[in-house]
Parts: sequence; structure tokens; C-alpha cells
Amino acid sequence: MPPVAEPIADPVDIAVGARVRLLRKVRNMSQQALAEAIGVTFQQIQKYERGANRVSASMLSRIALALNVPIAELFGEAAETSGAIDDVAALLNQPGALDMLRAYTALPRGLPRATLVDFLRTLAASCAHSDVATV
Repeated sequence: MPPVAEPIADPVDIAVGARVRLLRKVRNMSQQALAEAIGVTFQQIQKYERGANRVSASMLSRIALALNVPIAELFGEAAETSGAIDDVAALLNQPGALDMLRAYTALPRGLPRATLVDFLRTLAASCAHSDVATV
């Protein structure tokens, strides 16, 4: 019997999952806490967030209620015209990105925030030009 190819996740399912993950993180909610709030296992939340499993309409409603957002925000109707929301979600889903942004916004206004941004750009550029894979 020939090997069966694993189905490719639909881009819409991936986008919905990314928004669920982002909003969950913004709410400082663990996968376990969201799972308990909607009556599934944390493994199921992982599958939703990766887009490996589709989120049914009723489950989408439960997730929206648990995250205190309108269902449309999870589905991302506004992203159909631009994709900017998906781009921002992808950036903020990087490990530490949301924590770094929270720390940045907590800095007093008098501090030279631009210096910090310049430092990070320089660091990223130097890593891109060296053999350093991670910092």
C-alpha cells in the first residue's frame, strides 16, 4: 500500500489558529486555561493554533467568548483585503516577541526608545552576516 500523504492545512485554518494563539497570549492565558474554558484538551488547542484541526463554528464561538473578542476578530475578515493582521500575528507569535513589546511600551517616554530599536536592528543585521544562528 503506498504511503498516504498528510493533508495540507488550509490557509484560513492556519490564519484562524494564529489569531487564537495571538489573542490567547495577549490575554496571558495558557493553552491549558483556554482548553478548560472551552471544554477541550490543551492538545486540541495546540492543533487549532497550528491549523492542523479546523475550528467548528460552535468551537469558534466558545473560543471568542473565552478570549472576550468578537468572532469576526478570530476569523479575521479585515485581513482579506490586506494581510497586515496576519503579518503582525506572525511576528508577535515569535518566542519572546510579545514580552519584548510589553517591556518596550513600559519604558518611560523620556528614554530614547529609538536607540533600543537601532540596537536590535544592528544586532539582527550582525547575526545575519555571521555564523550565529541564535542569540
